[in-house]
Amino acid sequence: MTIEPIAWDSDRLRLLDQTRLPVEEVWLELTNHHEVAEAITSMRVRGAPAIGVAGAYGIALAALSSAASDLDALIADLRSAAGQLIATRPTGANLSWAVKRTLAAAQAADGLEEARRAALNEALLIQREDIEGNRALGQYGLELVPERATVLTHCNAGALATAGYGTALGIVRAAVEAGRQINVVVTETRPLSQGARLTAWELLRDGIACRLIVDSAAGSLLQQGDADLVVVGADRIAANGDTANKIGTYPIAVLAREHGVPFYVAAPTSTIDMSLRSGDGIVIEERPADEVSSSAGRRIAPEDVQVSNPAFDVTPHDLIAAIITERGIARQPFVDALRNLTR
Repeated sequence: MTIEPIAWDSDRLRLLDQTRLPVEEVWLELTNHHEVAEAITSMRVRGAPAIGVAGAYGIALAALSSAASDLDALIADLRSAAGQLIATRPTGANLSWAVKRTLAAAQAADGLEEARRAALNEALLIQREDIEGNRALGQYGLELVPERATVLTHCNAGALATAGYGTALGIVRAAVEAGRQINVVVTETRPLSQGARLTAWELLRDGIACRLIVDSAAGSLLQQGDADLVVVGADRIAANGDTANKIGTYPIAVLAREHGVPFYVAAPTSTIDMSLRSGDGIVIEERPADEVSSSAGRRIAPEDVQVSNPAFDVTPHDLIAAIITERGIARQPFVDALRNLTR
């Protein structure tokens, strides 16, 4: 593994600023939860598992920086920080899960300093579990990857979207490490070009063959038989398998079904929200209009045009061949399979 975009350093959180890639590698040093919240909102850190880890460290930073003189006051500060962090990105399940887990660790402590240590230890544990889980997920995913394969992926579900190694790209990495001949087709993933800027960058950095296409070329590529499978990540998975992922995922799933190409979702079990019966209950984040109307700081659309910029869409479960997690592979019917994996 060559890329770990999140690191704890003594008393601060270091994040690789993903808005600066691929032009330059800039590391941010964050010392309080307000800075972590801003980094998540501005997508300096992004990807459901990665923002979960960052959110956990946000609680740890809130605990370390709090001026509280007793445990009750500290917990009140942490609850306030948790609310601010969770509100930054409403669609992904991992953020709320990791923040609440870290908060619960502090609440279970017996004293003020013990609570501060508990919050940091829990964040460190969540980070370690994410990397180990991604590697396990990659090994499970090998079952679905031929010896020679072209993999189509959308957005970035690699090391940059996690604490390291990746989910969808974790499967790719595992296949390459196993000696399989893998080529990756990367969609640019408008409007923020997370495929072009991030996925292509990390694949090339790891020496994995890849080819970049515009989003609208995915259909003809599938029609021509130029992809053997599609693997994407996820931000929230409902109990029935309906999956929210970066906007543009749903049409790729439809086209994959039309052309007989298996469509897989790769995500940790922390992404699965068994409290939601279906994708109808997933809140879809609306991003700022200038992400669509401008590119690289230059306006590309008329000033008075109306803009809709949903960050995610929901792929119905019946378009998904399998959901790969760190605990195994879920297949239809997903309700029973996902319940068993998350139990």
